[in-house]
Amino acid sequence: MYNSKPFHFKQFSVRHDLASMKVGTDAVLLGVWVELKEAKHILDVGTGCGIIALMLAQRSHNDVLIEGLDIDEPSLRQAHENGVRTPWRHRLQFHLSSLQEYKPVHQYDLIVCNPPYFTNSLLPPGVKRKQARHTGTLSFTELITFSKKMLTHNGRLVLILPTAEGTAFKELAIDSQLYLSKETAVFTKPGKPQERWLLEFSLSSGKVTTGKIVLFEVNGNKTQAYQELTNEFYL
Repeated sequence: MYNSKPFHFKQFSVRHDLASMKVGTDAVLLGVWVELKEAKHILDVGTGCGIIALMLAQRSHNDVLIEGLDIDEPSLRQAHENGVRTPWRHRLQFHLSSLQEYKPVHQYDLIVCNPPYFTNSLLPPGVKRKQARHTGTLSFTELITFSKKMLTHNGRLVLILPTAEGTAFKELAIDSQLYLSKETAVFTKPGKPQERWLLEFSLSSGKVTTGKIVLFEVNGNKTQAYQELTNEFYL
């Protein structure tokens, strides 16, 4: 029996009461910002309740396979339950495994991750939340190493991070010859400091596309840019 109401989008709903991390703005931003291009095999690292995997399933063609990976069994069970209630159930697979122990059967055209990131913060309370939000379970270096090995020639790694951690990740990636190709600075309101980086990396260097988005007006209403970006999903 579920103790919380599902989170409703236009074409699907997700329950997240069992998941270690709940549906939040970061996951939705990543799910709408990432470019799918010609990706046929997609991996969602740290899938949680499956929200990003489901968003990408809605946005992609019928021949695209999306896999979700998580170390938390209740989260993964809920991701599977959320997936089977959608029209894209046949294109979704969820695996209980850490990234370090995962043995893929093929490379990926796209790897997405809303990763643990509190590298410079106090550990939050609760073992599950600690696992979901702290780099003690998945380091940036491990994510970069896996991506370099398992991305196809034109594959991309796309993630969302707080500003300081995103800057650190960019430096680590460059040192490992994983190249930044696109970045968007995320601000919650006008005049406020930057809150997040949306980042895309590839295996080859080239021109970097840059941008920024402000999510809310001073009065708290969503900006037109944020509304347009999320229009396919938010009710």
